[in-house]
Amino acid sequence: MPGLKPEYLLAVVAVILAARVVLTLRSRMVAGSTGRSMIVAKEYLDPFIVAGLAAWVLITFVARTYYIPSASMVPTLLIHDVLVVDKISYRLHPPHDGDIAVFPPPEETDEDYIKRVMGQPGDTLRITNGVLYRNGAVVPEPFIAKQGQPYKDENGQTEIAMNPNYNLEIRDYGIYVQDTGGGDSTWQRLDPSQANIPPKSQWLAPDRIPPHCYFMMGDDRGNSEDSHMWGFAQDSGTFYGGPRKGAKAGFTGRAIFIFYPFNRIRILHRT
Repeated sequence: MPGLKPEYLLAVVAVILAARVVLTLRSRMVAGSTGRSMIVAKEYLDPFIVAGLAAWVLITFVARTYYIPSASMVPTLLIHDVLVVDKISYRLHPPHDGDIAVFPPPEETDEDYIKRVMGQPGDTLRITNGVLYRNGAVVPEPFIAKQGQPYKDENGQTEIAMNPNYNLEIRDYGIYVQDTGGGDSTWQRLDPSQANIPPKSQWLAPDRIPPHCYFMMGDDRGNSEDSHMWGFAQDSGTFYGGPRKGAKAGFTGRAIFIFYPFNRIRILHRT
């Protein structure tokens, strides 16, 4: 999920600051250039430096923008939507069920992912015939893509949403997935070397999501690579397993509204 990275903005500010230093030194070393150089520095470069530093603080600690590159969150988020992500909320409280959250995944990628929180620590969770059960009760999901619903993919081609072709259970200290799409229907446990599955010692119960772990899903269930493939997201610490085992985990923030395209401006409510 690409967005303006703080380090890129800081690099731009550093270049402008370097130009500011050069002009200042030039004004002191070259006779007759003091006035012109200082006017350029004060009227043009100084405001950019101040604005750049303010923007860096904003996107590092408060909020930043992201755009959507894939269809995994259709119909809630469409390809090329631009979002504002609140980076303060999760410093004050953990993610809630139903949040649309941005986070680094336990996969080898430099980009954050955006998915919906569908299970948090202590929850039981299973998916049977496309129906999600949390703590034994059916979870109403008016936001998910319906079977047969059309949408545009990354290349602008029309695709049709499909129900998920798997069943899933959290049990026996792991995530178990059963293919219902015509392949091997044997229940398969996600491999901790390929997915973020904590060791048994980190679980409080064999069938409940472990502390600091969250089950994430895309709203287009049949077209989303999410926790049913790569395991849990985490709110802190380092990843327990998967390709990024030992790397820093956490949540970047919560998506709060779409501000572009203008005809799609809306607040993203928790469900």
